[in-house]
Amino acid sequence: MPNSNAVPSRPGTIVAMGEILVEIMATRVGQRFSEPGTLIGPFASGAPAIFIDQVAKLGSPCAMIGCVGDDDFGVLNVERLRGDGVDVSGIAVLKDATTGSAFVTYREDGDRDFIYNITNSASAQLSVANLRDDLLSKCGTFHVMGSSLFSFRIIEAMKRAIETVKTNGGTVSFDPNIRKEMLRIPEMRDALDFILDYTDIFLPSGHEVTLLASATSERGAIDELLKRGVKEVVVKRGAQGCSFFDANGETHRSAFKVQELDPTGAGDCFGATYISCRAQGMDVDTSLKYACASGARAVGVKGPMEGTATFAQLDTFLQSATE
Repeated sequence: MPNSNAVPSRPGTIVAMGEILVEIMATRVGQRFSEPGTLIGPFASGAPAIFIDQVAKLGSPCAMIGCVGDDDFGVLNVERLRGDGVDVSGIAVLKDATTGSAFVTYREDGDRDFIYNITNSASAQLSVANLRDDLLSKCGTFHVMGSSLFSFRIIEAMKRAIETVKTNGGTVSFDPNIRKEMLRIPEMRDALDFILDYTDIFLPSGHEVTLLASATSERGAIDELLKRGVKEVVVKRGAQGCSFFDANGETHRSAFKVQELDPTGAGDCFGATYISCRAQGMDVDTSLKYACASGARAVGVKGPMEGTATFAQLDTFLQSATE
């Protein structure tokens, strides 16, 4: 049952599934991991976990499906999500695995370097067995992060979850968040095409728009996606704002001017805010305004999940923000 006819299709819980990890950060710009240095953390992290935490902060009913180890890193993540209002009953605590981790350092040019322990972590053990029919049956929107598709076991679980949600009349949102080299694996390309066939709301970053289309231009790729059945395309452009496209036209918003301290998680906050606003019945313009505010506010806070915000905090930000 591919794409439905309306967005959002029905009210219900917003569910995310995928990696849950901690992030440990270098304290000095230009610091290398090839030599000793001062680090701070651990901070709760993982793209789908950041996404769902932001959803919870905005008051939307939400749940997370994933795996953590039976360790302090796992406790840190579960309690953070629980405290912010996420239903964490779908997070499995695995006795024989460790919670994923990411070490990040910031380059002089503004880019970041990461050292991940994901493929050998508890998150990598996520499978169809971890799906929760009770959570998926009441799911209004199921959110897929491309970064979570790092094993065929997880891809199988994602496919099953998507089919269940769509069969029940729910909506699928998809943030590709993928590396180009992933597309060289035929099975990975097939999996991404499968997800796109069921996607109602597509949330690519600017450079990702053409990755899953045959067209080489952004406009051509967007037209192709809309003809394929995607109902809304929201292109995240960072400091250049965002663009919205649907069958009726397009809308563009400038970004808010802020000082960037830490970009990690800003795109996840943007997407979560847009999805939450739409699920709560807000129009596109209002949803984009709050999404831009959420992303802008997030880059001004150190830590991947530390920049998630409530509507009250976003309203305060908007009162003094400039575009």
